[in-house]
Amino acid sequence: MTNEMELVVGVDGLARCIYDEALDLRELGKLQITRASHVEPDAEGFWWADMGPVDGPILGPFRSRTEALRAEREWLAARMP
Repeated sequence: MTNEMELVVGVDGLARCIYDEALDLRELGKLQITRASHVEPDAEGFWWADMGPVDGPILGPFRSRTEALRAEREWLAARMP
């Protein structure tokens, strides 16, 4: 099994990524982790990914949390610089 994680390093030396535990990012230096979304259920049990923290849309509804998390990651990955 191969774990992959994409890091985007800017000319200023700052690295950005969609957080995953495939790599121990603490080994790279000081971390600043910021939430990009809020994945929550509604009263009917459907799941939504609110991308508001990164000025994005609300994705959903999804039947499972896994589906909402997948949509969140895909939306973020498509917009990584």
